[in-house]
Amino acid sequence: MLKLIQTEFLKLRRKKFVWLMLSVALFMPVFALFYFKTSGGAGIDPIEFYKWTAFSYTPWIILPVVLGILCTMLIYDENQYDMLKQLWIVPVGKMEYFFSKFTIVLFYSVCFMLITAAASVLAGVIPGYIAFSWESVGYLLVKCLEISVLTALAVMPILAVAAAQKGYILPVCTTLVYTFLGFILLMVNMYLHPLSSMTAIVMRDIPGVVLTKTLNIPAAIGCICVWDVASVVLANVTLKKRK
Repeated sequence: MLKLIQTEFLKLRRKKFVWLMLSVALFMPVFALFYFKTSGGAGIDPIEFYKWTAFSYTPWIILPVVLGILCTMLIYDENQYDMLKQLWIVPVGKMEYFFSKFTIVLFYSVCFMLITAAASVLAGVIPGYIAFSWESVGYLLVKCLEISVLTALAVMPILAVAAAQKGYILPVCTTLVYTFLGFILLMVNMYLHPLSSMTAIVMRDIPGVVLTKTLNIPAAIGCICVWDVASVVLANVTLKKRK
């Protein structure tokens, strides 16, 4: 398993587009920078500023879409060059293969949110919009790590779909539908979709954010776990059929 993970990290060195996608983490901090500049903002509460840069569209839409594309890329390249047959000959365990890919997704998600956190602090402190404080920065880092782990778990179904397909069109389309469906279902029933549950968990203790319904954390975590278990089963079945 560790050798597989090491191999996956070595493969990433050749994927320039994967590293280029990390620049998307700067989108909301840069947007907030120009937004507060035009509104003449100064002396803004740090948490209010971080709501724009890290706690709004980044966990709801941007990060899930980026991770979904990453899942597709991790599987598609090996399908394109028919490398799976060689891996099964070695042999490599189907679940070891799947979880090595998920480890990369988790690592990438953490890197993405750490970049978002660093850019958020710089975008707020350098122009003088917010005052630097270790308390607010610590809160931002904890929330960003929480977002990164939960989002990676919430997009595991996309990785399973990518593993079940040889092409990239269906996984990419599934990523878009899956992401926006999670955003919509948050307003309906937050326990039906992993991204809805993830968002509710993340938003539970952000000052000024009020959920329409009382959050049941065990139910939200259970929703994510049920979808992830189903994803593992799907990946195991489909990968066994691909010999």
